[in-house]
Amino acid sequence: MKSLLAPRNRPVLRTLARGRVLLAFDFDGTLAPIVADPASARLRPQTRRLLTDVARKYPCVVISGRARADVVRRLAGIRLRRVFGNHGIEPSPALATGRRAVRRWLARVMPRLDGVPGVVFENKGASLAIHYRKSRNRPAALKAILAATADLTEARVLQGILVVDLLPKGAPNKATALQSEFRRLRCRAALYLGDDQTDEDVFALGRRLPLLAVRVGRESRSRAPYYLPSQGDVDALLAVLLDAGPESPGRE
Repeated sequence: MKSLLAPRNRPVLRTLARGRVLLAFDFDGTLAPIVADPASARLRPQTRRLLTDVARKYPCVVISGRARADVVRRLAGIRLRRVFGNHGIEPSPALATGRRAVRRWLARVMPRLDGVPGVVFENKGASLAIHYRKSRNRPAALKAILAATADLTEARVLQGILVVDLLPKGAPNKATALQSEFRRLRCRAALYLGDDQTDEDVFALGRRLPLLAVRVGRESRSRAPYYLPSQGDVDALLAVLLDAGPESPGRE
């Protein structure tokens, strides 16, 4: 992986910014820092100011694992083209299917994890998140969660940062969300910024789309060719995009 903000790599970003480029971002760990309580996650004031200005110059979307209504509220006032929730499932006809699946998974998995300290369930409507951030023994909690979900053949199990996400197999994902906006907005290139395993579907699109895939945090196993050293560097990336971008506004 190469550091996107290294002086020798910045021309890649500036060249990309001169065309009709779609900018797409994850939320937690990307636009907003990871915090102990997910309910308190928010953009830093400087990030909000920069993203607000960037969204005036480029078509921008956010594709989050949170429920769509949740992340829309946290991004209020920023002129985004679209916000996707539940890892790309919202908005989608697959939402009803996801809700039924989540009810089944809760009925099966909650009793299995009863008594495992620090495990918290989050029903996001179309997907289920099982957090273990509050566990004192995180490796043991993760092992218990993976064992409890191993026989859910209709679920796609994704390990995120101190969370395990259950999504309906075959449902739209972050990659399909980005592809749909890429086509709808008739962009010629895209940049996607994400921070964990749940973003790898999008990173893999670099084989089929003119995509600059960037991971927050270096990870040798990631399919993203570029990285930012930390979440705090997102502001520097936004500042470069703001400086390099077109003069015309990104919103129609």
